[in-house]
Amino acid sequence: MIELKSEQIFLTDRVNRIFRNAEAEAATSNGLSPRHLLIACFLEKTGVLGEISLRSDLNLDLLRMEIKPEETPINNEFFSIPVTKELEKLIEAAITYMKKYNQIYLNEGHILKAFLTTNTVDAFLSERDKKAIMAIGTASRDMITHLGNYQFPKIKQPPFIRRVQTDDYQNLIKFVKKYFSKEWAKTIEIGFRKENPTIYIAIEENEIIGFAAFDVYQNKKCYFGPMGVQNSNRTKGIGYELLHHCLKDMKEIGYEYAIIGGAGPIEFYEKACNAVVIPMPESFFNN
Repeated sequence: MIELKSEQIFLTDRVNRIFRNAEAEAATSNGLSPRHLLIACFLEKTGVLGEISLRSDLNLDLLRMEIKPEETPINNEFFSIPVTKELEKLIEAAITYMKKYNQIYLNEGHILKAFLTTNTVDAFLSERDKKAIMAIGTASRDMITHLGNYQFPKIKQPPFIRRVQTDDYQNLIKFVKKYFSKEWAKTIEIGFRKENPTIYIAIEENEIIGFAAFDVYQNKKCYFGPMGVQNSNRTKGIGYELLHHCLKDMKEIGYEYAIIGGAGPIEFYEKACNAVVIPMPESFFNN
């Protein structure tokens, strides 16, 4: 992960690759533009971007031919070469989406959404392309990880991590409402009604700083989530440890797989537990 100096913004490895590939595309141009960035996104075949490429009609060679000289470019700390003002606005929009979702890692979903909402590449995208980008790349996606032969890492417990107890109820609900959402708080509240709630919390200096749960969302079995860590305590491995406490319990129950419902930080789960995105059905694109 790459950290930006101006504020606590991190680039996922995938976004860092996209940015470097965009620079290569723009090597002979007068400034890196949204068109170069779009090409770099379609060249990245991992994660949801690979799925988008399969569903898209975009011709990258034709797009390259359409790139025209731009206005006087400007410097931007995300890139090693000057960029156009149009691209700078697109990146600013992507960061706005990142913050809206209470995240600190700029991922491909934020960038794809910025493409659609800033209209910087509309002329190059068909309606099918836009539909694919919107459905596949900008929304939370369900993921799956297989537990049967999963090799669990040694759990380090960065702060104190444990299963919830009855007297944690009020503090945890208050924490989830404050840092996340009322909807998540309601899900956790329902999870507390179980005889043995399947919820873990991370505690530091007697304060809750993170939580994770499974089998609580709409009472669905094999479902992991929600999970959240306070912003100031992210990048410390707390989410990774909370996740594995839950997955270990799920495997001990006898689950062969875990569904990670509505995963936002897709690359985190890809790396943390070898999860993969569940593909969109073909019927979705034929309607």
